[in-house]
Amino acid sequence: MPASQIFAFADVPLAGVAPFALLLLLIATMPLSPHSMKQWWDKGYHLVALALAALVGTWYLAKIPDGGAALAHTLGDYFSFICLIGSLFVVAGGIHLKVKGEATPFANVVFLAIGAVAANLIGTTGASMVLIRPWVRMNKIRASAYHVVFFIFIVSNVGGALTPIGDPPLFLGYLRGVPFFWLIDHVLIQWLVTLGAILAAFYAFDRRSYRHMPGKIRSDVETHGETWRFEGGVNVLLLLAIIGAVFVSEKFFLREAVMLGAAVASFFFTPKVVHEENHFSFGPIKEVAWLFLGIFVTMMPALDYLAAHGQALGFTHATQYYFASGALSSVLDNAPTYVNFFQLAQTTAAAPDALALLASHPHFVVGVSLGSVFFGAMTYIGNGPNFMVKAIAHDAGVHCPSFFGYIFKYSLPVLLPILALAGWLFL
Repeated sequence: MPASQIFAFADVPLAGVAPFALLLLLIATMPLSPHSMKQWWDKGYHLVALALAALVGTWYLAKIPDGGAALAHTLGDYFSFICLIGSLFVVAGGIHLKVKGEATPFANVVFLAIGAVAANLIGTTGASMVLIRPWVRMNKIRASAYHVVFFIFIVSNVGGALTPIGDPPLFLGYLRGVPFFWLIDHVLIQWLVTLGAILAAFYAFDRRSYRHMPGKIRSDVETHGETWRFEGGVNVLLLLAIIGAVFVSEKFFLREAVMLGAAVASFFFTPKVVHEENHFSFGPIKEVAWLFLGIFVTMMPALDYLAAHGQALGFTHATQYYFASGALSSVLDNAPTYVNFFQLAQTTAAAPDALALLASHPHFVVGVSLGSVFFGAMTYIGNGPNFMVKAIAHDAGVHCPSFFGYIFKYSLPVLLPILALAGWLFL
């Protein structure tokens, strides 16, 4: 249920946004800071997130009318969000693909296209964790930086733009009232064209690399192909249970109970060897859980401020939402970016809830959705799976570009023109 149907938005001062801005700044910069500061962050990020959340939560309880209702609603949204993300992470961690041999450029394109579809079913995080290791193995002879970069472009970001399961920002939209299949009806063509253009760019890179392989190795690849092996089949059924849970009633947290039950079953029924081969641990989801607790609570003043003052910003065209949400999603996590621009769109359209916004200004929601999801691929810090993919590929011995190498060699000259063209054509 949209928050506006539960309590009136408070007219908070702009200074109330400071804890939210500080937390996002720390999330964006600390992983890139000197070693000593990074160590401090790795040990204490949860305390920082909790402290900032407690500061804002206490302020709402003490100073904001109906602040308790607002805080309770926000924590309910957070619980639903983390149950989905966490259950997908655990279940995806119980699936292991083994592949032998070296892939041709065409096989690689097919693999990435399948990964893009899978991202809508198990989330960009789940698809990235399941597929990055077989992706590296099937290209082990010539795996290079562009293999990692285009995997992030497609599987970790652009692929998951069709369903609320696909990418965290879209699930937050679902929690705010956007119907599950609304995006598929409105962005499928844009998604296909954008994905096709990125795959074509990858094929050009990969074909050039393939041609430089020694002739004997290339002949062996074309003759023998790949051998596949799938482990952890029980988790496919559990993934279906999680997908089905999205449609379960939210009363009494039934939806979340099904998701958590699937995650627990996956953890105990998955063979230990599969978790070992996937190097599975709860570290990444623990970090997401703590940081997003801080994000959800500290974001409350930002949403209230946009509700009160958003119309003055003059965002009246879908391309403004597309490029503005995209610009912030490039350097901040795309989930809070989506929520803030969704609120801005709702305020600008004077829509009392999400359904009214979809009826009167659907192009605003399309712009926010595609901008938040697509542009999350512009940097390593735009979306959660990006850094995890980089770390796994690096551990496997693949050369990965630096933070700025990623931007100046790949995302600016290759990805940005494609995304800009997509915005110009469709918005």
